[in-house]
Amino acid sequence: MTRLTVVYYSSTGTVDAMARRCAATAEAQGAEVRLRQVYEAAPVHAIHADARWRAHVEATADEPPAGVEDVLWADAVMLGTPPRFGNLAGQLMQFLETLRPHWSQGLLADKVYAGFTSGQAARGQESTLLSLYTTIHHLGGVLVAPIHTEHGAAADGDALEALDHLTDRVLTVARALQEAA
Repeated sequence: MTRLTVVYYSSTGTVDAMARRCAATAEAQGAEVRLRQVYEAAPVHAIHADARWRAHVEATADEPPAGVEDVLWADAVMLGTPPRFGNLAGQLMQFLETLRPHWSQGLLADKVYAGFTSGQAARGQESTLLSLYTTIHHLGGVLVAPIHTEHGAAADGDALEALDHLTDRVLTVARALQEAA
C-alpha cells in the first residue's frame, strides 16, 4: 500500500480545503494517508486581526501537527502553502528546515513530492511552486509537477479536478517506484 503524507500550511482555510481534497482522493484510491498541518508560528495579535484566520486556527487546533516522522513514513509527500511574496509561507519553510538532520542522512531522497498553492490574489503562485520545487530537488525528491490548463484561472470545479489529477499522478509515480525497487 502506498503511503502519502499531505503537509500544509493554511491561514484562512483555502489550502486546508485543498489538502483535505488531496487526502480524500488518495484514500479513495487505496493509499494510506496522513494529513498534517504545520505549526502556526504567527503572533496571536496578527491572527486575531483577521476573523477568517482566527476562525481557521481555532477550527484546526486539535488536529495532529506535522512532524518529521510523517515525512519519513511516507512514500510520497504533497506540500501545500499559500503564496507569500512569491515564496513559501514561513510556517511551511520552518517545518521544512526541521528536516535537515534527516536530509543530511539521505532519508528524504527518492520519495515522490508534489506541491500545491492557492491564495486570495492570483499572484505569486508559480514562483511559490518554483521555490518549493527547489527545496524538493535539494532533498533528492522525485518531483511530480501539476499540469496547467491554458485557460488561466480555473473555476472551483476545475481546480478540484486538477488537485485530483495531481494526487493521482503522485500515487502513480510512487507506486511505479515501489514496484521498481
